[in-house]
Amino acid sequence: MPSTQDELKLNGLSESVREPLTLLADSLRASVAQNLAGVTVVGSVLTDDYRPGTSDINTVVLLGRHDTTALGAIAALAKPLRKKRISPPLLMTTDYIERSRDVFGVEFLDFQLNHQTILGDDPFAALTFEKAEVRLQCERELKATLIRLRQGYIAAAGNNRLVRDVLIATAKALAPLLRAVLWLKDIDRPGTMAATFQKASSELDVDLSTVEAAERWRYEKPRLTDSDIGAAFESIYAATDKLAQTVDAMEVA
Repeated sequence: MPSTQDELKLNGLSESVREPLTLLADSLRASVAQNLAGVTVVGSVLTDDYRPGTSDINTVVLLGRHDTTALGAIAALAKPLRKKRISPPLLMTTDYIERSRDVFGVEFLDFQLNHQTILGDDPFAALTFEKAEVRLQCERELKATLIRLRQGYIAAAGNNRLVRDVLIATAKALAPLLRAVLWLKDIDRPGTMAATFQKASSELDVDLSTVEAAERWRYEKPRLTDSDIGAAFESIYAATDKLAQTVDAMEVA
């Protein structure tokens, strides 16, 4: 277990996130004490997708064991951390990660691609995955995305602002799935959103330009007509459907 004297490994991180991450680590060392095994930063904060003041800071907190004492202590930190744009950390143990590689391969592959352990043990660097399990998860998630798109469209009841929000959420969710599909094909995975969509579009022969545009809507907030939203929905649905069919037919060793 890391001690309160261990220096944080913040090299390479943006100056704008060092202070929030130091607050998180120091708070965890004070509140969780001997149950804290490590703190790892994951996701966009480590890439050019990070936007200070807008993007969330995502972390995985490695515990020695799960218990309600640790859960309560970390829950008490949620509000002050939220003010620093730190999302509620994912709480895991080494055993949980090892026993979950077969069901969370997509997520763990993405963590493995973009992560930096700032305190204690690195839980992701040495992980290995079975391609058959990752392929199955990709197929399941892509087909579930099609269901969510249909349900979201119906629930929006003609409100195109709500349809837009569904498309933005879909674009964000597709990025790690696309990286996992590239991994299945032994193709190097980009770390950023735009590069992921562009490479996947080329390598998987599917038009993801509208998906890429929808991901940017979170920040750019363009004025979209009803026709724009309708065309975007059709394009993103068609792309997701083609991806689902591609992965369904994929054979992996």
